[in-house]
Amino acid sequence: MSRTSVQVRAAIAADAPVLRELWSDILRRATDAEQQADVESVIADCADREDRCIAVAELDGHVAGAVFLAASTLTPLNLEPALLAVSPHVLPEFRRRGVGTALMDAAAGFAEHRGIGTVATAAMASSRDANRFMARLSLTPQATLRAASTSAVRAKLSARRSTTRPRGSRQIDKVLAARRMGREHVAS
Repeated sequence: MSRTSVQVRAAIAADAPVLRELWSDILRRATDAEQQADVESVIADCADREDRCIAVAELDGHVAGAVFLAASTLTPLNLEPALLAVSPHVLPEFRRRGVGTALMDAAAGFAEHRGIGTVATAAMASSRDANRFMARLSLTPQATLRAASTSAVRAKLSARRSTTRPRGSRQIDKVLAARRMGREHVAS
């Protein structure tokens, strides 16, 4: 089976509707119009910056996939330069046709052009195919990103506090026990 040539280019404002559809599962929970405005804002931000880009893959003249590229550091604490290839997605009807490979090739080129020696990516934990694809490209797990609403975290923290004894009281118990033992030792 021959593969049709995939072309990769920078996103333009007209790509916003298809990018909203492509990334609908990772965008903030909002109306379609709000999500579209978010994508338009990100596209505009990338146009103004040298360290960011949305790479769009086209196949037969149709947008087939995209990835957000950002030159950054590996983490806010590990200042090793890294290229973050965020949310590489391919539309279902274009999968297994070289689109993902072309997007990650564009990511590697973006990194090389900037002298960045590390490419990092994040795929949805539930996306088995995407995670296998990244593993085949030698990208290994470095961390697990977990997320929850602030209110859910606060509720769980409050529940843990109410079921566990305050840490300070354990310390006081130890101090009082040591004093008791000291008094008993002096008395005898």
